[in-house]
Amino acid sequence: MNSINPNKTGLTLAIFVGGWHLIWSILVAAGWIQKVINFVFGMHFIKPVYIVEPFDFIRAIILIIIASMIGYIAGFILGTIWNLLHR
Repeated sequence: MNSINPNKTGLTLAIFVGGWHLIWSILVAAGWIQKVINFVFGMHFIKPVYIVEPFDFIRAIILIIIASMIGYIAGFILGTIWNLLHR
């Protein structure tokens, strides 16, 4: 029995992806994310060309909700495909 629950898989991925974007939004609000981006790009020998805009609460909420929805849908589809392949 190698089946998984697609709903639980979807919720797990929604929490992970939504949580990741929540952390991103918190870092933007704190004013730290530009330094993080510059550091990560610099480690990869990439000249940072992106500039983070000021924090907007409504945009952050929309980002987190949409990312969570996409995470749920992707997790549900992956869970369903998993179950189909393990019949």
